[in-house]
Order: sequence, then structure tokens, then C-alpha cells
Amino acid sequence: MNIDKMEFIAWMERIMGRFDVMDEHINDMKKQRSSIDGEELLDNQDLLQMLKISNRSLQRYRSIGKLSYYTISGKIYYKLSDVHQFIRESFTTPMTKMKANK
Repeated sequence: MNIDKMEFIAWMERIMGRFDVMDEHINDMKKQRSSIDGEELLDNQDLLQMLKISNRSLQRYRSIGKLSYYTISGKIYYKLSDVHQFIRESFTTPMTKMKANK
């Protein structure tokens, strides 16, 4: 089977065009799925990887009210701004720790 150069280029352009359309659809789906009121939402898996903590630690932070969360259709989500606030509140400098020990 021989394909001339022009036919090959036409096929490749069609394929690349379809990839572009698929990429747009995927990006639209990601934006819709992972945001609410313009704010990005993270699920448990996202947070576990981001914070490098165990599932139990994440559950404990929710239980003691240290990390705000939202349940949508039985699945737990976290607003990115709440996660940033949690990180800021959890961060302590070495000087603060030294003063607390004295």
C-alpha cells in the first residue's frame, strides 16, 4: 500500500485537528469538575499527594476541624484556599518551637 506525500500530510492534519478538539474538551471538563464558584477543588487523593501525609492524618485533620471540607455526592472535597490556610496555620518556625520549649 503506497500513500503519496500529500495524502499523508492531509491525514496527519486531520488527526492533529482531532487531538486539538479532544484537548479542548478535556480542559473544559477539568475546569468544570474541579472548581466551584471559580475556586479549585481538591479531592482526598490530591491532598494526600500534595501534603505527603497518610489517609488517617487527613481524616484526623478533618475530625478536629483543622481542615475545612465539603461533601458532594458522598465524595469529600477541599477548597484550595482552605488548604493554603491550613498550611499557613500549621507552619511554625524553629524560633517559635524553641521559645515554646523554654
